Amino acid sequence: MNAERIIRIVAGTFVMLSLALGVEGSPIFVAKNFLWFTGFVGLNLFQSGFTSFCPLNNILAKFGVKGGSC
Repeated sequence: MNAERIIRIVAGTFVMLSLALGVEGSPIFVAKNFLWFTGFVGLNLFQSGFTSFCPLNNILAKFGVKGGSC
């Protein structure tokens, strides 16, 4: 599995989990402040589309995962 695919999986997981934790009425609702994390992930994906800088890509490269530029 290449880095780009892992990044998409991690970002999608973070978005879905933070939405479940932040939306009232959800079975695992904790606090609305988790919606800030959803925004952070979206903003990071947005900026990486323009700059090709992705912190997770750098972390994965240190672990030897190849390919993908986020």
